[in-house]
Amino acid sequence: MASLKEVRNRIVSVSSTQQITSAMKMVSAAKLRRAQDAIVQMRPYAIKLQEILSNLTASLDSSEGGVYGQQREPKKVLIITVTSNRGLAGAFNANIQKQARILTETKYKEQFAKGDVKFMAIGKKANDYFAKNLMPVYANHSNLFENLNFGNTAEIAEKVMNAFKNGEFDRVEVIYNHFRNAAFQIPTVEQFLPVVPPAKDENNKTSIDYIFEPDKVSIVTELIPKSLKIQLYKAVLDSHASEHGARMTAMSKATDNAKELIKELKLTYNKARQASITNEILEIVGGAEALKG
Repeated sequence: MASLKEVRNRIVSVSSTQQITSAMKMVSAAKLRRAQDAIVQMRPYAIKLQEILSNLTASLDSSEGGVYGQQREPKKVLIITVTSNRGLAGAFNANIQKQARILTETKYKEQFAKGDVKFMAIGKKANDYFAKNLMPVYANHSNLFENLNFGNTAEIAEKVMNAFKNGEFDRVEVIYNHFRNAAFQIPTVEQFLPVVPPAKDENNKTSIDYIFEPDKVSIVTELIPKSLKIQLYKAVLDSHASEHGARMTAMSKATDNAKELIKELKLTYNKARQASITNEILEIVGGAEALKG
């Protein structure tokens, strides 16, 4: 059994850890509220705009601005991964890294073997993972979370769109954590480019037929790039809220575990202290009996 001093030192150490994890839990909870409000307000608009975008690109050819809807053979692929800059968030970052690995080992196995799959890291943890595993990084935007807003995200989206338009990539995928609630985040893979056409109905027609005013080309030229930028911004906001939710949950569990460990250590300490006192009493009684003899 450990000495009383060792057990006492462990109790002090775990108590300090519990205070830290409890403080981190409260900080993450405060940040989660703001991040959750942002994605909840953005999501309905982004989903509706994505629906309109899909229907528009299905009825366009490249001369009308449908370049972002061109379905090409995916010879060169870009995978955008959205992680966090910090850890202590449970499996939040590991899930994204796992999805990136699965994507390269299954869907784009041949392209990856030829070196035609590149990665864009949004978040320091993704960049560190790619560097460690010698995976080709096309760009690193880990500083985005230092000033997260639509303008900075739109610049990244525009670079990706230009790369697709210029033929640098034939397909672009985005991997991020979809925010469901504080305790539940879903690792999600979405095709960013080319734009996925809408499902066809029984008559092989798109689900919605739009009337364009003033004209189709003007609207498409303005709407499609804006919609793509919003889709990437939504993915980043989803991931941002998921990060704080995952960290709050992880720190909550860590705090509870520390509480249980302290309880066990105190029980061990009391048992060791009781055994020590009992031994001292036995020694005193034994010494008294020896004096009587």
